[in-house]
Amino acid sequence: MWAYVIRRLGESLLILLGISLVTFALLYLVPADPARQIAGRSATAETVANIRAQLGLDQPFHIQYLRYLGNLLQGDLGRSYLQRTEVSELIAARMPATLLLMLAAIVVELIIGLTIGAVAALKRNSAVDQSLMVFSFVTISAPQFVVGILLLYVFAVQLGWFPIGGYGTFGHLVLPAITIGLLGTGWYSRMMRSSMIDVLAQDYVRTARAKGLGRLRIILRHVAPNAILPIIAMIGIDIGLFMSGIVVVESVFGWPGIGQLAWQAIQRVDIPIIMGVTLVSACFIVLGNLLADLIAPLVDPRIKLK
Repeated sequence: MWAYVIRRLGESLLILLGISLVTFALLYLVPADPARQIAGRSATAETVANIRAQLGLDQPFHIQYLRYLGNLLQGDLGRSYLQRTEVSELIAARMPATLLLMLAAIVVELIIGLTIGAVAALKRNSAVDQSLMVFSFVTISAPQFVVGILLLYVFAVQLGWFPIGGYGTFGHLVLPAITIGLLGTGWYSRMMRSSMIDVLAQDYVRTARAKGLGRLRIILRHVAPNAILPIIAMIGIDIGLFMSGIVVVESVFGWPGIGQLAWQAIQRVDIPIIMGVTLVSACFIVLGNLLADLIAPLVDPRIKLK
């Protein structure tokens, strides 16, 4: 067990190192000039060159990357070019909003996804089953920015049930959480349907029926708990899915999380913030996958760690 964890942590560090290298290289190749962004359009070439030298942007790629990597090993994510604030402070200030949105999205996808999957399994091969699976396919395939805009237009603009954007109340949380959660809803519904169909065919379920137990009692006490077990490990993988879509969703709804921070930094070519948010998001994804791998054998003994 511990050998597996140590090996996975070592692999995770290599993955994070590779992500930092690729991201830094892509930002280095971007034609936009951060020094020009800071100096302004009316600045002279000499002023821009001085700013570039102060930031170390006139150095070769390998020197810039090694300097960044050395600072990163000391826990220093750098300083924002434009906001003149430590990147770690900016991310820490935005992280609670992102974690709140992530938690709410998990609740949404579990409630909707597991319910749809259970109903589809109980109505297997019926029109209800087929309709619910089509809905699941649509939720998986639909781009999140399109879903977000549609939800805003219908429930915020037309019906006025929720605020158009912002942060601070439960009403502000509902639409962004549903937008992110719908993506996972499709996966959970399909997994729950498949798992529940397998459980319904087990001998202990047939024994419970033979004893005369009611259908609802069999489902709640014997079928649902066993069908959910293999799905619990998927929650860790959800972190990666959420982090990939959080930039778009937070920007659409004006949610003040790290996704919105990253989008603003991309528009301004604020490289330290882009690097910081990318690495923090990568850490969440790697840890989420590791957590999923560790939880899976606990909830399903058929899965073994190697």
